[in-house]
Amino acid sequence: MPAFDAAAEFDRQVRTLNALGYPALSGRTEEQFAELVAPLRAEAVAHAGTPDEADAPYDPAATGRVPFVLVVTRALAPIERTMPLTALHGGKLPGFVDRTFEPGSLERFVATEEAEPPGRDGVHLLFDVERGEEFCGVVPNDAMAAVAERGRSLLTIEEGVALMTHAPRILVKNKCFSLGGSRSGDRRVPAIWISRKAPKLGWCWAGNPHTWLGMASAGARRV
Repeated sequence: MPAFDAAAEFDRQVRTLNALGYPALSGRTEEQFAELVAPLRAEAVAHAGTPDEADAPYDPAATGRVPFVLVVTRALAPIERTMPLTALHGGKLPGFVDRTFEPGSLERFVATEEAEPPGRDGVHLLFDVERGEEFCGVVPNDAMAAVAERGRSLLTIEEGVALMTHAPRILVKNKCFSLGGSRSGDRRVPAIWISRKAPKLGWCWAGNPHTWLGMASAGARRV
């Protein structure tokens, strides 16, 4: 794997979003979308990691970590439209939202106060992202408490979709992840795992552990 280049990675993520049609989803041309995200490039380069981390091989599947991802929130593109744009690394089947999300329920899964996206433009950067496989087999409530004690933040659904969009290699068998930064006021915790050879956005109970489901978190959000 090549060493990580934050500037090149930011440009690649913008190209990925363009290729998937995110400008049109957000009601913008590619030029307008480029103008929207351009201010984040300098932030990505400045905060993507320490020099030692920047020199390390970039391999999300092996490390379970990504230096940063460019996130487009539901304020610009609905989850129902963005989740099907994801796929497993090397896979062809589109991601999907599980039918156990009853009609209208996704709108109720909103960011917690601690995971509230910064800014108001509908785009932000998420830094030092971990899929959190150390929490596989741990009760989600306990995993979320441990993440908070470390001063880290749980990922929202949109951030989980962004992670899958930009780093699909991070989702592998028995190392999937919950997204505790989006809650609906009940005991359900959203999660992304592999089903029918594709990424699936579903949910699990906050008190029920799963051996194949960790807890994703991030070090910071910036605009």
